[in-house]
Amino acid sequence: MALEQLSDVVQRCQALPVDSYTSEDQDVFLISGRTCIEEGNVAQVLSIILDEKNKEVVRYMGWSLLPPLVGILLKKEERNVPQCLAIFNHLIESCSPKELLIGLLENMEHDDPDTIAESVHLLLTPLQKVLMRLGNRKASSLGMTLSSVLDQVTKLPLPRTKEQEEDDVFSVCRSCTDLIVFVRPFVQEVSRTLLKSDELSDSTQKMTIRQRTDEEDELRTELLKFCMKALSRPLLEVHLKEPDTLAVSPLRNFAEDILNILRTIGEPLTALVHRPVLKRKLVPGFLEEEVRYPKESLASLTHLVFVHLLAADAFSYVYSPVFCLRCNMEHICLLLSRTEENMIQKGLELYEKSLLRVDDGTLCADLLEIRTFLTVPKNLVNVMTMCPRHDLRTKGLKIFQLSIDKFDTEAKYKFFQYTLKAISHSGVQGYIIKNIKNQINSALQTGNSNTWFLGIHLLPLLRKVLILPDGPETDLLQYLDRLMESLNLLRYLIIRDKVTENQTGIWTELYKIEDTFTKPLRVGLNMTRAHYEKELQNTMEDKKAKTREEMKVSVSVGDEKLPKMTSQSQIQALHSALHTFDMIESVLVRVEELIDVQETP
Repeated sequence: MALEQLSDVVQRCQALPVDSYTSEDQDVFLISGRTCIEEGNVAQVLSIILDEKNKEVVRYMGWSLLPPLVGILLKKEERNVPQCLAIFNHLIESCSPKELLIGLLENMEHDDPDTIAESVHLLLTPLQKVLMRLGNRKASSLGMTLSSVLDQVTKLPLPRTKEQEEDDVFSVCRSCTDLIVFVRPFVQEVSRTLLKSDELSDSTQKMTIRQRTDEEDELRTELLKFCMKALSRPLLEVHLKEPDTLAVSPLRNFAEDILNILRTIGEPLTALVHRPVLKRKLVPGFLEEEVRYPKESLASLTHLVFVHLLAADAFSYVYSPVFCLRCNMEHICLLLSRTEENMIQKGLELYEKSLLRVDDGTLCADLLEIRTFLTVPKNLVNVMTMCPRHDLRTKGLKIFQLSIDKFDTEAKYKFFQYTLKAISHSGVQGYIIKNIKNQINSALQTGNSNTWFLGIHLLPLLRKVLILPDGPETDLLQYLDRLMESLNLLRYLIIRDKVTENQTGIWTELYKIEDTFTKPLRVGLNMTRAHYEKELQNTMEDKKAKTREEMKVSVSVGDEKLPKMTSQSQIQALHSALHTFDMIESVLVRVEELIDVQETP
């Protein structure tokens, strides 16, 4: 029945001009043709399609047969695959390229990863042929195709281990390889156009060629958009394996190919990496700056260049490590500001690699006037204190210290001032105070000309350190790390810097320090200890009087309620707090004793 309907509608349309085909004719052709293919009458459909008398009918309506053909070709086990493939290939050669393009892209849309990988592999070559048939009108169609294909590829899971990439368990490696093969002739076309343009020296000739190559400019723009999108996904999300881990890495090869495409279409990698600080040029095309060069994509590109050393030959040794660090800080800031762990990891890797190229003590204080040199440390602190992954928190702390080591003494001094003011985390403040102590120790060494951590320069910094944030009412447990490092610093200064020398100025400042730090700390310590001892006494008495279930206590951290504590757990917490107060007092007593000894004639 369906075969008869197909034969009838084709025979009827043979004698009609294309513009006389009715919507009913198209519906009958569509339904009967698909039914024939699904019912297995493929040989008869192939005969109709190949008949020269049906050429115009097939050219106009044949693309509607794509869905059942693609379905059979994806399944592969069908016995009619050879005939279906013959029909499919004939349609690709003979039907209207615009309709074919839409039909092929529609048939590539899937959600199942296995189907996505197979459809991409099956349809990319036909899509390439269709686009080539569009001639000089293909730029926008190429852009639409590349965007659609990348959207499908990014649905595929990414390999996490060496074995997964070697075995290509998710078929993403094959899909990326197919994508590079697909785009290659279009890249070559742009390359030839750029080469011809460079060879023309006469301005009149250039104007003529300019008029003829608007399409090539659009083609170049679409390829640039493709590269930027690929740099963002999947390349920013995947962790590439180094050659010593995986000798042949398809994903690493894909990244190299993307960078090579950028270079081929006239986008110098150095200009892209250094874009945040170089004077931006006006670029032809309809895209705005942020759309043409997305910051996320440029960060991914920079990571590939500096961490994985891809396309390293494109970078001149003229650029100093400090200049490269300055350029990279924009990219690092973006990556570390994200919450995704893979982004954070790449930000840490890029920051570390950029810092390692810089000599210790060479970054000047003027750099701190650049926003990113203050924003990146704040982002790094967030990683150190809030990231769920322990290895990233640890790495963040290591890089935080590495960044401090790269500053010269004036920059360290100003950075410490800024950090103590801008970052309220007690652990980070304690870490900064420990660094201040190390710098003072270095300054006191014989022959050291460091004046920033001695005398009149040091005193303003000490006033920020040797103070209780909230006076006697300061929460000693919350500020424990800061308090202990402050006490240790004060103890060190009293021991190391004699009254007769007073290189640090500590002895002329001591009366103020006693008023703002040690005496309020003594008062606060006594008040807090008394409060906790009373709480402990009440809790122990209540425990005897009430059952364990009745004695459940609610504890909050910030706005979050923790699981209820039993009375025994509360007693343990109170004992732990009292032990902490003992530790603070032991250091405070030692400081007070040292002051008395030094001041006694």
